[in-house]
Amino acid sequence: MEVVVAEHAGFCFGVQRAVDTVYEQIARKREGELPICTFGSIIHNEEVVGDLQKRGVYVLSSLEEAEKIPEERRGTVIIRSHGVERSVGERLEQLGYRVIDATCPFVKRIHNIVERESAAGKSIIIVGDEGHPEVEAARGWSHTKTYIIGSPEEAEKFTPPADEELCVVSQTTFNYKKFQDVVEILEKKGYNVSVVNTVCNATEVRQNEAAQLAARVDVMIVIGGNHSSNTRKLYEICRQECEETYHIRTLADLHLGLPETVRLVGITAGASTPNNIIEEVRNYVRTNF
Repeated sequence: MEVVVAEHAGFCFGVQRAVDTVYEQIARKREGELPICTFGSIIHNEEVVGDLQKRGVYVLSSLEEAEKIPEERRGTVIIRSHGVERSVGERLEQLGYRVIDATCPFVKRIHNIVERESAAGKSIIIVGDEGHPEVEAARGWSHTKTYIIGSPEEAEKFTPPADEELCVVSQTTFNYKKFQDVVEILEKKGYNVSVVNTVCNATEVRQNEAAQLAARVDVMIVIGGNHSSNTRKLYEICRQECEETYHIRTLADLHLGLPETVRLVGITAGASTPNNIIEEVRNYVRTNF
């Protein structure tokens, strides 16, 4: 049996940068110094977050939680790769935390676009998943009304005021094909829209590569956290091409009984999946089937 791992599987640039930032701060921390925390999980991967917790890095889930920490215990806060609303970063600094911004540069670009275009009077459409931390953060940089559209079906139902100027951006990890479909619907409906494609190029490459690999294998394995939006999208894309597609978090979730007829297994992974987990799954499949 042959096992093929997608070339663009695992940590993307923004995730690697954020994780490296936390480990660098851990390495520099001296005994007795104030604690390190992240605002929200630094990435959507339970294993990475768990390892950081073992090293003394805790997660702040909200501003309310940050405010409850005694002033003398307010140390370093690292902003996760998904970014935060402008007001959150400002408030953390007001509270006396040392803030290190590990927002992915491609996500930061969206913040800049949203801030600039909304300051010019345009309402903002973010094509993405309602409630996703990246989407909520981007929304927090707008001076005007913000709409979230998560599917072509929602775009069909969308009816803003006739004279409203709109700027369309996308969650970086959104399905590129769905983003194109949403934009096409908005343009066909005749709305006054300007469009900036902010789907990360690495996301687009990863999705296209996963689809091509899934189309030629007998079984496809997609590795990633349960809360990882980009991993779920990879699973959906691969499932369209290969019926035998499985989403696992780690090797412990892999319960496959592969028939002898299976000759080619493909593996891809979300942008928050460490390389050691990918290698563990690949080696296990090669050895045991």
